[in-house]
Amino acid sequence: MTANKTIGQGKGSKRTWLLAMGALVVGMTATLSASAANVLQDVRYASAPGGKVDITLQFAEPVGDVQAFTTDTPPRIAVDLPGTTNGLSQRRIVIGSGATSAVSAVEAGGRTRVVVDLFRPAGYTTRSSGNLLVLTVDAGAVQSNASNTMANPSDPTKRVASGIEVANIDFRRGENGSGRVILRFNGDGAAADMRTEGSKVVVDVANASIPENLRRRLDVTDFATPVQSLEPNTNAGSTRLVINTNGAYDSMAYQTGNEYVIEITPKRAAVIAAAPAARAAGAVAGAAPAQSYTGRAVTFNFQDVPVRTVLQLIAEESNLNVVASDTVQGNVTLRLINVPWDQAMEIVLRAKQLDKRRDGNVIWVAPQKEIADFEKAMADARIANEDREELVTEYIAINYGNAEEIATLLTDGSKNSGAGGGGGGATTQNKGFLSPRGSVSFDNRTNTLLLIDIPKKIQDVRQLLATLDRPVDQVLIEARIVVATETFARELGVIFGVQDRVGTLPAGAASGETTTDSGFLVGLPATTPAGILNLSILRSDIALDLELSALEEEGRGEVVSNPRVITANQREAIIRQGDEVGYLTIQPAQAGAVAQATVEFKEVLLELKVTPTITQDGRVYLNLMVKKDEVSELITNPAGGFVPQIARREVSTAVLIDNGQTVVVGGVYEFKSREDLRKVPFLGDVPLLGNLFRNKGKSSEKAELLIFVTPRILEVSRK
Repeated sequence: MTANKTIGQGKGSKRTWLLAMGALVVGMTATLSASAANVLQDVRYASAPGGKVDITLQFAEPVGDVQAFTTDTPPRIAVDLPGTTNGLSQRRIVIGSGATSAVSAVEAGGRTRVVVDLFRPAGYTTRSSGNLLVLTVDAGAVQSNASNTMANPSDPTKRVASGIEVANIDFRRGENGSGRVILRFNGDGAAADMRTEGSKVVVDVANASIPENLRRRLDVTDFATPVQSLEPNTNAGSTRLVINTNGAYDSMAYQTGNEYVIEITPKRAAVIAAAPAARAAGAVAGAAPAQSYTGRAVTFNFQDVPVRTVLQLIAEESNLNVVASDTVQGNVTLRLINVPWDQAMEIVLRAKQLDKRRDGNVIWVAPQKEIADFEKAMADARIANEDREELVTEYIAINYGNAEEIATLLTDGSKNSGAGGGGGGATTQNKGFLSPRGSVSFDNRTNTLLLIDIPKKIQDVRQLLATLDRPVDQVLIEARIVVATETFARELGVIFGVQDRVGTLPAGAASGETTTDSGFLVGLPATTPAGILNLSILRSDIALDLELSALEEEGRGEVVSNPRVITANQREAIIRQGDEVGYLTIQPAQAGAVAQATVEFKEVLLELKVTPTITQDGRVYLNLMVKKDEVSELITNPAGGFVPQIARREVSTAVLIDNGQTVVVGGVYEFKSREDLRKVPFLGDVPLLGNLFRNKGKSSEKAELLIFVTPRILEVSRK
């Protein structure tokens, strides 16, 4: 095992670089013809305490001699591996932790060089064990903005002497149910370090103190985030903040100016499970919709790094070109673990009041005001060019629409001045799709638009008309109105009589003959019997007559009406069929006058009124009214003539139906039942024999109304 430590310093570093390059050239010449005996298979890295980073190089064989050196401009660590080929699939690996920016490997002349890019000069140590070589990069020196001196982050004595103090601790609910803790200091230069210990997130600020009034526990459970409470306190004269959490979460932090922000974001499964509780707590209501990030996950852990350097790392991860304005300045402190690169960029831009605009694979980054001023200047220049551009006149024939309606759509300034056409130009207050100098007129006779505007606006209107001026689909609406009736009646009656007679039977008594009736008579016949059975028993002095009558009647009827109509989409259609029934009305006679008779008429119609709307998914929304009237009977007018009594059946509704589907939009079912019994008191109640003293009647009526509707879309071919 070997170990060494070198820190590059100023001009001496340049001299070391020249000597090393000379040695490298000699070494490469000596081994040019030799075949490499070892292979660099893998490069891994891990964060270590104190801002250090361990870079592990894995080889196919045990590690041999290595040569390492550093440079300050730019800050780098180079490790030469003689007799080694490069077997890595990636040429560059982004680290972004501590002072380490990235590591890359390149092979030439039978050897491999591993270069570690640094954010700032930093020391290092190497150690080998078997086929592993571990390069440990120190955190390096950090520039303190508060004291303007170089301070080691691992030296708490020098940090507390900076005089920085915690001014406020704030907690807010962020997007996706995240908890955001904001540490605000009384000045810049606070050196914060965050780490995770189980369900706790611990933040140590070694060069800042915290006043007594802020050392109190904060319960934030009601915010429905993974953060349960905050416990700020002192730790050996510095500041320590313990964040107690619940559930699975991801943590990240960033620092800008005098603020250090920690975000605790629930993992996706935890967000789904906690959503009902968050809604019940009222935390989700009114929150802005969360943005979705899709970039590859990155990990950044460094302090006081230039923003331009962070943007360069993001550009390498995203494979995009990032152009930063010259006004993008300042440093930022970040601790982001497994965060999508596009989210990391949003955090950096938000922390430094920056904004971005993307054009293809190029992203322009600048301060928010600078981008706003640029876009305003571009808009002003475009408007100025339009004001100076020459106006042209175009005549556009409208095929399927209405020129007047389209002119009104383009601008509210067009008005119909007469049936001959020719509405005036648009007003300057509301130009719609036209430029401030543009105007539109129309001619109803030829259905033509008359446009005066700049060429670009004319082209925009033509593109708009290519979408609007096209044939619309039509709809065939078919309705069936079914009226079904069913009647049933049954009646049983009897006539029963016993007579004492003298002479002949009563039914056959002739002139001069006499009869003496000393019996009784029961007459309960059927009203309109369908059949009669007579039975007579005759003796010399007694006549017994028995007449049974019965009626049973059944009737079934069905009336089907089938109106149908075709109409364009969103156009009302009406179809009617029927009669006008006349009836007589009598005006009472006045003094000295005669009564006046007047004939009036009443419509008895079968009518279908419908307005269809074709939806984007191919269904039909119908706003319809179906009506069927008929004369049920004629009522005698005491003054003369008859007055018709009209039975009305009508439905008015709105319904959404699939194309070609038949649905029942309405129905009425009526049922009437009646039983009648007429009998001779007491005798009609005698079992069996009482049937001779009764008249029974039973009737029932059923009526059913059903209305069926079927829409069919008739698509119009578009050329």
